[in-house]
Amino acid sequence: KMGNAESNAYQNHLSRFLPEEQSDIDGLFNTLAGSSGSAGAKNAKAAKKTVTLAALQARQSAHTREPLPEPMAVRLYNGMRSIDLPGKSSGPSEQIAKEQFVIFMSNLLKGNADEKIGIIMRMIAKTGGPLKGKQIQEFTEDLITSVVHVLSYRKELKGWSLENTRDSSSGVKALASELLSELKLPDGTKPVGSQLLETNFDRSVIEDWVYRVPQISVFLSVVIRQGLHVLHSLPDQTNDILNLVPHCKGIKGRGVASLFDIPAIIYINSHLPAELQHKWQLLFSSRLHGESFSQLCAHIVNKGPCIVILRDLDGFLFGGFASHSWEVKPQFQGDNRCFLFSVFPTLAVYTYTGYNDHYMYLNHGQQTMPNGLGMGGQHRYFGLWIDSDYGKGHSKAKPRCTTYNSPQLSAKEDFTLDAMEVWAVGDAPESAGKKGKKSILDVDPQAQALLEMAGKSRQSEGLREPIEEDEDDD
Repeated sequence: KMGNAESNAYQNHLSRFLPEEQSDIDGLFNTLAGSSGSAGAKNAKAAKKTVTLAALQARQSAHTREPLPEPMAVRLYNGMRSIDLPGKSSGPSEQIAKEQFVIFMSNLLKGNADEKIGIIMRMIAKTGGPLKGKQIQEFTEDLITSVVHVLSYRKELKGWSLENTRDSSSGVKALASELLSELKLPDGTKPVGSQLLETNFDRSVIEDWVYRVPQISVFLSVVIRQGLHVLHSLPDQTNDILNLVPHCKGIKGRGVASLFDIPAIIYINSHLPAELQHKWQLLFSSRLHGESFSQLCAHIVNKGPCIVILRDLDGFLFGGFASHSWEVKPQFQGDNRCFLFSVFPTLAVYTYTGYNDHYMYLNHGQQTMPNGLGMGGQHRYFGLWIDSDYGKGHSKAKPRCTTYNSPQLSAKEDFTLDAMEVWAVGDAPESAGKKGKKSILDVDPQAQALLEMAGKSRQSEGLREPIEEDEDDD
C-alpha cells in the first residue's frame, strides 16, 4: 500500500509536466545520478538511482566557472532532501531519490505558495522554521546573486553585461532589502533594520511573503531552469521570466557603464507597463553627449516612454519613469503610470497618490515658467527637478512628494548633478522618425536667434548622431 501511495503522489507531480519536460527532467536526474552498471543491471537499478550533494557540486565544477554559486547548490540540495516520501523513514536522507527530485521541481516550478513554502523554508535553513530575519536576508541575497550569476553565465543578459553596468554587489543588497521590507508579522507590523534581522518569522508569515512578493518564485525558477539547465528552452511557464531583463540597445561598445546595476534593472523593469518591458534603448548619457540641457532635450523629445536616472555628487542614484513622450511645453504631461524611484542607497519605487496630476514637466526658453525637467510635486517644489541651467537640481519632499509619495531622493535637497542617463523603453513611437531628431534649437527658432544675437555659435552642431544605432546588439 505504501508503495502505491508513493507512486500516486509521484505520478501526480509528474503529470504536471509535458512529455518533453518529463524527458528533460529525467535526463537531468540521470546525468546527476551518473549511469551505473551494465545494461542488464541498469533496469533493476534505475529506480534506485540517487543524487548526492557532491554530484550537484560536481555538475557545477565540471565547468571552468560554475553555473551556480556554491551556496545556492547547497540550498537546492537541502530543498530536495527535505521532501518526505511516504513509507520512508522520517528525517532528511543524504541521498536524493528520483521522486524527491521530481516533486521538488514540480512544487517550485509549478506549485502554489503553499506547496513551495516547505521547500523554501528548508532552503533558508536546514532545520525549517521558525526563521530569523537574518537567515531570510542571507537566502534572498544568495538568490539574487545567483540570478545575476546564472544569467551572465548563460549569456542571457540580452546586451547588458557586468562590464557595462554598475557593480551588482550593492544592488543585490538593495534589492534583497526592498523585498524583505514586505515581511509582515501576523499583526500587520513590518519590523525594520536590526529589529528585522532578529525577529523570528513562522511558516505562515513566510508563506504570505512568498505569495505577495512574486520575485522570489520567479528568481527560483531562473536559478533552477538556467542554473541546472533544465526546462530552460521550453515555452511553458517561462513568460514570467521572459522579460525579466529587457533587451539593451545603444550602450555596447561605447566605453561607458550604465548608472544602473543588473538587480535594479530587473526591479525597475518589473514596475513598467507590461508592453514596455522587452527593450531599453539609451537615448542620452551625459558622459557621451555632454552636460547640456539642449543636448538632453534634443535626444529625448518625442521618443516615447522613458526612464531618467541621475547620480548626485554624493553618489545617490534616483530617477523617474515617464509614461509619455517628453514634449517641451509649459504644462504638466503624462499619466498615472509615471513613477519616481531610488536605486542607491535604497532601491524603491514610488507610484502616484491620486493627489494631483503633476506627473512630468519639460520646459525650455520660457521667461515666465520654470525651465527644466521635473516630475511630481509642483513648480519650484518638485519631487525630482533638473534645472535648464544644467547641473543643478532639487528633490523637495517635506515630508513626501504630493504626486508620488516619495521622500527626498537626493542626498541634499538642492543637489549638483554628477551624471545622467535617459533610456527609451518599449518600441520607438512611429512619430519618432524625423520629428524626434530635431534639436531644441530647430524646434524653437527664437532660442536660436537669441543665441546668435548673443554671439554664441550652435555648440550642438556636429554632435548629432543617428539615434537608431546598435539595433542588433543582443
